[in-house]
Amino acid sequence: MSTTPKPRHIGRNISRIRELRDMKQEALAQAIGTNQQSISIIEGSESVDDEKLKKIAEALGVPAEVIRNFSEEAVFNIMGNTYHNDSSSIKNHNCTFNPLDKLIEIIEKNEKLYERLVESEKEKVALLEKLLDKK
Repeated sequence: MSTTPKPRHIGRNISRIRELRDMKQEALAQAIGTNQQSISIIEGSESVDDEKLKKIAEALGVPAEVIRNFSEEAVFNIMGNTYHNDSSSIKNHNCTFNPLDKLIEIIEKNEKLYERLVESEKEKVALLEKLLDKK
């Protein structure tokens, strides 16, 4: 029974990170200046040369070390330790309104406020003009 750790399959790590990033092989290929078939071959390879790995890491938005040391178990452990499915701790972190609608609503309120302020100033000017005419 061998106790030496099994070497990481760099191609599989690239594939999993690409999938987690919701990126297609074609998009990754375009980002590094190659074709989809090359990405497929790379993802099937146990090792990738450092220069190519650096380009891929940059396209995926992660350091090359993350690809080398990627572990699905670690990802699931992090998810398992940070997400709890009990009703007392469920938090909705999704936006529940359209930010553009909210912005338009704020602008409309500000326009109404501005119109009222202008009208108030006009009334003040008219009142002051009346007072000056009486003198």
